[in-house]
Amino acid sequence: MIMYDINQIRTDFPILGRTVYGKPLVYLDNGATTQKPRQVVEAISNEYYNTNANVHRGVHFLSQQATELHEASRETVRRFINARSTNEIVFTRGTTESINLLAATFCQSQMQAGDEVIVSTMEHHSNIVPWQLQAMQRGITLRVIPMDDEGNLLLEEYEQLFSPKTKLVSIAHVSNVLGTVNPVREMIATAHAHGVPVLVDGAQSIPHMPVDVQALDTDFYVFSGHKVYGPTGVGVLYGKEKWLDKLPPYQGGGEMIQHVSFEKTTFNELPFKFEAGTPDYIGTTGLAKALDYVSALGMEQIAAYEHELTQYALGRLMEIPDMRIFGQAKERGGVISFLVGHIHHFDMGTLLDRLGIAVRTGHHCAQPLMTRLGIEGTVRASFGLYNTKEEVDALVAGIDRVRKMF
Repeated sequence: MIMYDINQIRTDFPILGRTVYGKPLVYLDNGATTQKPRQVVEAISNEYYNTNANVHRGVHFLSQQATELHEASRETVRRFINARSTNEIVFTRGTTESINLLAATFCQSQMQAGDEVIVSTMEHHSNIVPWQLQAMQRGITLRVIPMDDEGNLLLEEYEQLFSPKTKLVSIAHVSNVLGTVNPVREMIATAHAHGVPVLVDGAQSIPHMPVDVQALDTDFYVFSGHKVYGPTGVGVLYGKEKWLDKLPPYQGGGEMIQHVSFEKTTFNELPFKFEAGTPDYIGTTGLAKALDYVSALGMEQIAAYEHELTQYALGRLMEIPDMRIFGQAKERGGVISFLVGHIHHFDMGTLLDRLGIAVRTGHHCAQPLMTRLGIEGTVRASFGLYNTKEEVDALVAGIDRVRKMF
């Protein structure tokens, strides 16, 4: 059952009405980035044209107005994920910077050589490489949660990875390749039973389902604006205040200080301690407008609609001969990665593009997962709140056409 008027929604996204190579655009690359509704673009334009001034330090009217918008955006984020305080909402450039910030500051202040961070087999490179950099610099160690052939993390093996050296668990809420929705609430409870805090990478969950950080009891949660219908270059690090207080600044400069002298510098209060330099105050307005947009539709309604669409797509795709879908977890999001026969994923993606169908091909920044699956890459179709069953049908027809060419 459609939970909202999909045709009305699509009119909010002008790009969905364009053509590619003379064909109607079928945009199925939402896992990489989502398209932006008019409301977000207009909010950004309006602020540039009418309220553009640097925030926090100005006494003049425009600066104060821009500051109010910026801090109102922080409150919008707080409310959206149900954080306890705006002190727990740090603005960053995106998920990747949020994880790098945490990896650098947490390892500097809370870890020493030989200590361990637990990650999973299905992590995006942005939740692997920052920890590897810390391993090279500080001698920490990565422990990896294995998974079964269906794409479920093995929770008994996860439990066995904990030791007195375990200092942090860092896991994806939803796999960007398999679509697996990991049981993060249960995994957080397990970690807390061992006295270990948890970081959840919410890049692939925040656009698709309700997220309540207090209900999850996660210590850190990160996501990017551009994946939730907002602008690029802005993201969020949520952290429990008790943890953010313990961590040192990530970068130095303006805004993150209280007092500077050549003898000693003292740092600003939360969350500004982690926000060196001029923030993307225009981007935070766009992010807030995007969160308002999806909130007005209802995250439960979006989740229900996308679940129905994904189930429809899985059924249709399995009608195609020689179709292989990777990831069969019972709890899954709107991401489908597949190969057809011996057709190279790049060839499939290139030829679908000539039919106006935008999908992602390659290893999806998850090469260790590809190694576990025994493949080099896949074709990935990922859905958003504006996709339709007609677009799924176009994808299926396109794949079948390409298959017959080979």
